[in-house]
Amino acid sequence: MVILKALIIVALLLTLKVAIDSFDFDLISTSPIISGLVAGVIFTIAILFTGTLPDYKESEKIPGELAASIKSLYKDARISCAKDQKTFSEIQANIKELLGIINSNLKNKTWKLREINSATEKIEDNVYHLAQNDVSPNFISKMRTELVNIDRISNRVETIMETTFMPVAYLIADVAISLVILLLLFVKMDPYYEGITLFGAVSFLLISLMLLIRDMDDPFSGAIRVDLSTLSKLEERMIPKTQ
Repeated sequence: MVILKALIIVALLLTLKVAIDSFDFDLISTSPIISGLVAGVIFTIAILFTGTLPDYKESEKIPGELAASIKSLYKDARISCAKDQKTFSEIQANIKELLGIINSNLKNKTWKLREINSATEKIEDNVYHLAQNDVSPNFISKMRTELVNIDRISNRVETIMETTFMPVAYLIADVAISLVILLLLFVKMDPYYEGITLFGAVSFLLISLMLLIRDMDDPFSGAIRVDLSTLSKLEERMIPKTQ
């Protein structure tokens, strides 16, 4: 999608460039200053890319970490309730509900932390009930640890989805890219076809990189969203066990 959007925009720009050249509106001559402006814009884009990449790489790990914590929570509950099937069925249903809420939020490109917290609180009540029934402290501790991990990851997901890396930097980059492309539209290309090719290449590079960075800044909703299949597959495996 990023490449397709960039190609469409570049195609429109090339059409506009040809029209401008046909009417002899290309009045700006090439100079080293233009090359310096392009280099400056690419430097700005590099700063944005460096800033958004760590969050994106961290986001790639989040589905796997969530799935591991939920799966561990389920297994510990099954062992802890080996002699109490009723309690296990209740915990099992609450874990499935939590996983369903997480998957539903991610599929809908939202993150309703209140719903997730409500689901984890039900599991916490189950763990408290197990502690009252003299279940091994080791299992209680492990289940509490996984709940804390789920809570920590959930808050991190909300932070990533709700915040944007340096909005002012995005504004500066957008304005700089627009000005450079506008300037190149009125630059006299010589030789012509080579110049048109370079204009298309530079425009594609700047636009596609900016679109890529914007999608990376929203790793759970953008066109290049992280792989969520681990959580979906875990829910599919748990459904037969709760029916």
